[in-house]
Amino acid sequence: MSTTAGNVIRCRAAVAWEAGKPLVIEEVEVAPPQAMEVRLKILYTSLCHTDVYFWEAKGQNPMFPRIYGHEAGGIVESVGEGVTDLQPGDHVLPVFTGECKECDHCKSEESNMCRLLRINTDRGVMIGDGQSRFSINGKPIYHFVGTSTFSEYTVCHVGSVAKINPLAPLDKVCVLSCGISTGLGATLNVAKPPKGSTVAIFGLGAVGLAAAEGARIAGASRIIGVDLNSSRFDEAKKFGVTEFINPKDYAKPVQEVLAEMTNGGVDRSVECTGNVTAMISAFECVHDGWGVAVLVGVPHKDAEFKTHPVNLLNERTLKGTFFGNYKPRSDLPSVVEKYMNKELEVEKFITHSVPFSEINKAFDLMLKGEGIRCIINMEG
Repeated sequence: MSTTAGNVIRCRAAVAWEAGKPLVIEEVEVAPPQAMEVRLKILYTSLCHTDVYFWEAKGQNPMFPRIYGHEAGGIVESVGEGVTDLQPGDHVLPVFTGECKECDHCKSEESNMCRLLRINTDRGVMIGDGQSRFSINGKPIYHFVGTSTFSEYTVCHVGSVAKINPLAPLDKVCVLSCGISTGLGATLNVAKPPKGSTVAIFGLGAVGLAAAEGARIAGASRIIGVDLNSSRFDEAKKFGVTEFINPKDYAKPVQEVLAEMTNGGVDRSVECTGNVTAMISAFECVHDGWGVAVLVGVPHKDAEFKTHPVNLLNERTLKGTFFGNYKPRSDLPSVVEKYMNKELEVEKFITHSVPFSEINKAFDLMLKGEGIRCIINMEG
């Protein structure tokens, strides 16, 4: 039992007081975990575009003050009542979604969309009692997607915490708790490209590069990257991308360009932009008879997907995926093992690192579109 168990912990956290304003390092109080909760000491966290999107308060219910952060690695400090499969000292990845193991989704082999713990960006409190575990001078600070990893200590529902190999370096595998696993799983678990197949990846940000990495691991013979930013191609080669298309370079729709390049269409496509035009292109560029398109990007709330039904009747398949179809507690440990076995290369996703005291630099890098992932060392 840790000496801090059962007590309030005072620690540093990066608090967003208002939309789009730099985070402020504050001393916060972190309450002990309640029933079915765990308190974690976060050692490393990374910045994902989702954090920036909600910090900017774009298109959803703004909630401030708030502690963002959801890609991280840490160690269990203490556990609440009823927690049996985690104990202090366990190495873990907190996850923005969860796996209660009791609901119909968790009991299904096909779904990872836990009814209790699936992502809820509008909830700023704990699911058990509707209260925040963070406060400053008695004033509550809101949580973010059940993780809030921009704090030296955080409290999560046990179902949103994956126990991993203690030998795995947390400063590397922390990036597997969101975007990298989302892209990797979209390819390996949902698109499932056969060895020697042709795969198109739409959008070469972190998730798209992870989808390309999945195609590389699967043994695809051609991996075609599609992006409006041609400067991304050199970086994409490290992730197995063999060819690059910028739709702006062509007068015809990119799906027609891809069909001409591949004798009728690619075998698999993975869309990682959230742009509905790219989604339609990703579907219409797959080969009739066997082509599979997988949508990963989150579209605008008013977006509509339109295609001719004949595209489906001609035996093209359209699928969607959430978090790469990985169940957080059951499946993430095996993704970490792919890294430990040198099957998955994680280091190439990590392009920057900053100490926690300079967390706003990570936001600046992402806003400038520089790099892929920036690791934030919580002890700095």
